[in-house]
Amino acid sequence: MENRPAIDLEQRKSMHQLAPDNDAAWRALADRWTLSPGVAHLNHGSFGPPPREVVAAREQWLAELVRNPMDFFTRRLDPLLAEARQRIGRFVRCSGDDLTFVENSTVAMNIVAASVALAADDEVLLTDHEYGAVMRTWERACGRAGARVVVAPLACPVESADAWVDALFAQVTPRTRLLVFSHITSPTAIVLPAEAICRRAREVGLPVCIDGPHALAMREVDVTRLDCDYYAASCHKWLCGPTGSGFLYVHPRAQAALQPVVTSWGRTPIGQAASWRDEFAWAGTRDSSSYLAIPTAIDFLEAIGLDAYRQRTHALARYARQRIGELTGLPPLTPDSLDWYGSMVAAPLRDGETVSLQEQLWTRYAIEVPIIAWQGRQLVRVSCQLYTAREDIDRLVSALRELL
Repeated sequence: MENRPAIDLEQRKSMHQLAPDNDAAWRALADRWTLSPGVAHLNHGSFGPPPREVVAAREQWLAELVRNPMDFFTRRLDPLLAEARQRIGRFVRCSGDDLTFVENSTVAMNIVAASVALAADDEVLLTDHEYGAVMRTWERACGRAGARVVVAPLACPVESADAWVDALFAQVTPRTRLLVFSHITSPTAIVLPAEAICRRAREVGLPVCIDGPHALAMREVDVTRLDCDYYAASCHKWLCGPTGSGFLYVHPRAQAALQPVVTSWGRTPIGQAASWRDEFAWAGTRDSSSYLAIPTAIDFLEAIGLDAYRQRTHALARYARQRIGELTGLPPLTPDSLDWYGSMVAAPLRDGETVSLQEQLWTRYAIEVPIIAWQGRQLVRVSCQLYTAREDIDRLVSALRELL
């Protein structure tokens, strides 16, 4: 893309060799974000935000749009979006032709819900760790069809990946039409054994939709190896893309049945054959600058080094889990392994008033962190990004000690 802002790779080459616990050296990257000073930002998993490079890229693309909208929308946009799709495809190990841009994974999930044919008494299987909006999406889709949502309980603390896979597939029946699960869960911040789940699903001929907003960049995502039918992603979380940027991957075997949630003109670029993406490419006039800035977010993290990024943020999450566990004396939800949690961790707290605790952490201590009520438990979910320091986590633990 001709106007993608250059990233100073020389400035970050040394980051590839940094030890995950070298706080002083990693702190040099914190100024790439324009965060409010004086606040402990421990909720990157909800809303981002993007670093300066990505903000600048989006602003430049928007400036291109407003200089000559007719030229941008009718002549330039299609090839620009195609190039961005291919860049993302390389990042998640698939063809860019199997991706379509959406605002976020919620929109992607609603497209899938509008496309999967359900009849009376059919079942859609989810887990009890699922994101609330995903649960609502499928409850509504099933309700319209007279189908039902089946929720598989996955026990915590975790015993083993095999036990979870067995528990999930124990709920599969001849009426199950689709399996929906989060690659990394939102309330519990647990990495699900996605490859093992998809492999078992293929063995029984069950289509799979993965909700993956937390996995993108936090984990290596290879959708071709997963061989799922759908993968819904938000780029504004761990990939550090702009707000309003995401994609839906659709396996070629499922593309013909895909239906849009917004009907407009469709879009088949001149000189090209019709594509399954046509109904999604032109949903009225919209700002595509967020989509076009996603490659800059990929460049940013690859310049730092994805392995270094993951190791650093996991080391911080591990430190948060250890410190909170020492405070509460409660057992963690998972084994202490990168296989089970990455840059984000949910730690159990003693029973309390969830909303009040979160509000007090903000109003009294200027700490942004979600307190989550899940399955009768209270969890604090700590997100660790490259701007996070151990001092932020110590500040949270100190505040929790006073409040609890």
